[in-house]
This record gives sequence, C-alpha cells and structure tokens, in this order.
Amino acid sequence: MQRSTNLTINEEIVRERLYERFIEPTTKGYKDFIGIEIEIPILNLDKTAVNFMIVHQVTEEFLSEFTQFKRNVIDHNGHVCSLIDNDTGDIVSYDCSYNNLEFSLGKETSLNNVYERFRKYYTFFKEHFEKENHTLTGIGINPYRVYNKHVPIPNERYQMLYHHLCSYSRYAKLPKYFHDHPEYGMFSSASQVQLDVEKKDLIRTINVFSRLEPLKAVLFSNSVLLGENEDLLCCRDMFWQDSTHGINPHNIGMYDTELESIEDLLKYIRSLNIYCTMRDGYYINFPTTNIIRYFKNKTMKGEFCDKGKYETVEFTPELDDIEYLRSFKFLDLTYRGTIEYRSACTQPIRDVMSVGAFQLGLKHNLDKLEQLLYNDKVIYHQGYNATELRKLLLKRELPSFVDEDKLYALIGEVLDLSREGLIKRGFGEEKYLDCLYERVENHTNPARRMLEELENGVKIEEIIREYGEL
Repeated sequence: MQRSTNLTINEEIVRERLYERFIEPTTKGYKDFIGIEIEIPILNLDKTAVNFMIVHQVTEEFLSEFTQFKRNVIDHNGHVCSLIDNDTGDIVSYDCSYNNLEFSLGKETSLNNVYERFRKYYTFFKEHFEKENHTLTGIGINPYRVYNKHVPIPNERYQMLYHHLCSYSRYAKLPKYFHDHPEYGMFSSASQVQLDVEKKDLIRTINVFSRLEPLKAVLFSNSVLLGENEDLLCCRDMFWQDSTHGINPHNIGMYDTELESIEDLLKYIRSLNIYCTMRDGYYINFPTTNIIRYFKNKTMKGEFCDKGKYETVEFTPELDDIEYLRSFKFLDLTYRGTIEYRSACTQPIRDVMSVGAFQLGLKHNLDKLEQLLYNDKVIYHQGYNATELRKLLLKRELPSFVDEDKLYALIGEVLDLSREGLIKRGFGEEKYLDCLYERVENHTNPARRMLEELENGVKIEEIIREYGEL
C-alpha cells in the first residue's frame, strides 16, 4: 500500500476545507428538496437465520423487474449490495449486513412522489421474500435478531465499520461504558430525512430542532430490545452513545450548546473525531482522533483488511481525508447543503412517511416552533437540558415531573404547526400526519403499543405482520 507524503497542513487550512465541505453548500441556492432513507429489517419466518442466498436471489429479481436500476456496489463475493436508478437518484441497498434492507429515495419536491416509488419497491420485495417464507416489517429492532448471522456485508466499507465498532476493548482505559452489541447496525433500523437548508437559517434550525428531540422520542420510539431492556422504548440512542462512535460525545446525539454563529458551528465541527480514510481503494481504520489533532500528526498507524486478513499500515494524513469525517448526530450537517434528521426509528410501514412529513412541515413553520419550544414549561425549565430530557422520555415510564396530559397536549400543538407548514406547501402532504394525531390521542407510540399488545397475549408474529402492512 502506498504511503503518501504531504506538506504541513495547519489549522487554518483545515478550517477553510471544513467550511468548503459543510458550510459552503448551504450557499449554493435553495431548492427545498426532500430526501428520505428508510431501513427495514428482514426476517426469516422459520425463526432461523436470514438466508442470504434468498436475499441475493430477490435482489436479482428486482433488477429484472425494475430495469431502470443498475448494479451500483458489488461485494467481494460478487453479490449486489447496492442498486441505483440514476434518473431518480433512488438507491436500494443493504445496510451493514444482508439482514437490513434500505430504500434511499432520491431528492423530490413532494412526499407524494417519494411515497409512490417506495410503495412499489417495498411491495415487490415483501411479496418476493414471502414466497421464500421471509418477510419485512416496520420495527426498529429486528424482533428475530437472535436467530440471525450478524456478519457485515463483505465489502470495504462495512468490514471497516464493524472492525471499528468491535475495537471498543482497546479503549478500556477510558472512563466510559461500552455495550456488548458492536453488531447493532445489523439489527437496528432507522427512518432518516434530508432537507435543504440555507446558510441564513442554519444556526437557528440546529438550535430549534435540537430542542424538539425529546418530543420526537415520545412520538416515534419503535426500537425495543426484546428480552433485554424492555423499559427503553428506543435503544438506538444507547447503541450509538455507548459504542466507539460515542468516544467523542460530539460525534453523536445532540448539540449540548446553543450555537450563536457560523463560527460557533465551525468550532463544533472542528471538535469532531475521525476514525477512517481510504488509500489505494482500501479503507483504513485507526484510533478515533480529533480532526485537528489528526492533521498535526506527520504519520498515523492504522489497519486495513486485505482478503479477510487485517494488516497494519503507516500513512500520512491528507487534506482530502476530511471527506471521511462524519458525525452521527441527530441533526447531521452534510456536504450536500442539507441537514439529515436521523434520530427516528423505522416506523410501522403504513406510517412510513410520517417522520418526513413531521420534519418537513415544521421546517416550514420554524418561527412558530421556535416560539413554542423556547416558551415551554411542560418539559423545559425543569432542571434538565435537551439531551437529558430525551434520555428520560425514551423510557416507558415518564419522569415524575412531567404531566402526561400536558406532554401530549404540547406534542399536539407541535403537530398542528407541522400540519400548518405542510398545508402552506400545497401538496396535500398533511395526510401523512394522521397516524401521529392518533398516537397523541391514545398517548402511545409504536414501541409502547407493541409492548402492551405482547402483555395482552398478542403473538409477536401478529405484530410483525401488522407493522409490515402498507
């Protein structure tokens, strides 16, 4: 492997490149596009491991039916793990392992267009999987995870990622707890939304939507680790926080500071850690390191996987390595001029557009949302910050200082603001919020409802089927 050399990279040069990558795209012209990513677990109804050969077979059948899709990424064994439609930008792929199907719907102006394409893709995959006694469902933690083979997709990216997550024992000297599920990406599924943002709105958007996160926990939780921690309605937060991704807490969760300027945001980005790069087509994983400190090193030592065997390599940091700086924050500023909202679990499939609709409507009613959240006394001004509140509200039992009726009334007000924002857009997208109004009325969410049904004698198989229906 080539060991490149480079001129000294000082902090100001790094700052300029970070600005170019993350801030400058928000100045390129506002389009108001929507991008939706939906991860969905695959289940073998025989209660044995998902048969990956069936996964590959169904993928090839999809390619034959949807001929506009082309092979995008091939794994080391010659199997397709990512397909792309270059006209729409839609990508159908497998996330982390062949146990988790992902639909990444290309940017659109209307949620209705996104939903119609999703519906066609999902219907095809579900029907074809069910011919082989497999299925799909809208539950954020695969309820059959204990039966599955948790092995990464055999390609550079996912082998590197799994290697990084499994390296937590190397950080034993840190005053930090690590869970023992480094394979969590292979059985947890999310619903993510990317929305365009303008530079002038960037700071306020991050501040306001950070304060919204505790309420989103109440509304969208759908990730119960059945058999292990059923009091936590969304264990996804814990998975990220207590893994190697969370060694630097700035790389995950929320911004626990009120940003005041673009320079504040840039300083926050400079506080992030980097843990991988590429050389000669190989991903290199190295100890997670602050991005500024990374460029102060003349050389770094890392590991890369060659034909299943890990080898040590010494390399020189290059400015282009900033391309591999990625946070996993709930509000993730991307290089596309978008904010990716990534805190919501996958939802029951019939509610699949609810996350995107909710976030999109509030984006178009930011002024009123800001006023509501900053004046709130139901959860705020009770001695807790937004991160602490989200952790409390992810639990099945509400904290004692929260009045349940007032909490759901507050969420109802937020829903009304989202609905108002969607009505302004004029596409009829407000219909996707109906299921959320039902949750507010019944004081529930998908995780809470699943646990109640299980306690009332409903079989998990019935819930899998119900949550998987369009």
